[in-house]
Amino acid sequence: MVWMLITAAAAAVWLCLRSVYERKVFATDVYELQSEKVTEEYTFVFLTDLHDNCFGKGQRRLLSAIGRAKPDAVLIGGDMMIAGERVEIGPALDFVKKLASRFRVYYGNGNHENRLDRDRGRYGDVYGRYRRELAESGVIWLSDETALYNDEVCISGLDLDRKYYRHRCPDELAPGYIERRLGAADRRRYQILLAHSPKFFDAYEKWGADLTLAGHYHGGTIWLPFLGGVMTPQFEFFRKECQGIHRKDNGVMIVGRGLGTHSVNLRLNDMAQLVVVKVRPRGCA
Repeated sequence: MVWMLITAAAAAVWLCLRSVYERKVFATDVYELQSEKVTEEYTFVFLTDLHDNCFGKGQRRLLSAIGRAKPDAVLIGGDMMIAGERVEIGPALDFVKKLASRFRVYYGNGNHENRLDRDRGRYGDVYGRYRRELAESGVIWLSDETALYNDEVCISGLDLDRKYYRHRCPDELAPGYIERRLGAADRRRYQILLAHSPKFFDAYEKWGADLTLAGHYHGGTIWLPFLGGVMTPQFEFFRKECQGIHRKDNGVMIVGRGLGTHSVNLRLNDMAQLVVVKVRPRGCA
């Protein structure tokens, strides 16, 4: 009995230490895609769900990894800060400004940015100041907006209503939801969509997204072999789209595990992640 207790205690300590490690060390994962809509190769770095996590002084390790990827642009999928009882936007501001001084940066909202915007009676003009300062630094803000990267690629950012982040949220977006917010997809160009929640991939693909970049699920918090991610922020269990690459008809969705945590500050077999996406002309080796 004593040995069982000692073993259980040792296992608990190891799991705690492992979780700390996975929250403070990130993996860089590269996804390679092909499309007939592009005539040259593009490299995009995708960041999501940083939640004020820090990788070295001034984000030194994260910035170095992004620099090594040599991206044509950095795409941000939201939740760079934590909008809770209190919010501190300073770390996220500093980091994104550093990115914008070196790369083209496109920023789509997550539920925490949307919360700052929506609950101004609680947070004041924090969202407005955050957005203004980043725009002044050259960040291209995509709050229900589309921007052309060039004649071959366009990038859209979709905001989702509060109800789509709630516990027991709807399983589908309302009919025409994306069209009302973004208009029609650009079918001529390679259409990238920043949509924070991966739950609605069917709607994103039907709208016309060639590539959807999502996060929000934090990789499922705990990743189990054969079963996948255990839990989403909405306390849905073992959803197949917790992380990785997913394909449907003409669309691809890449779900980042995120770089930080909040509320449930736990990661097991679910290391923080920096996503690199390479898009090449179809048929290019």
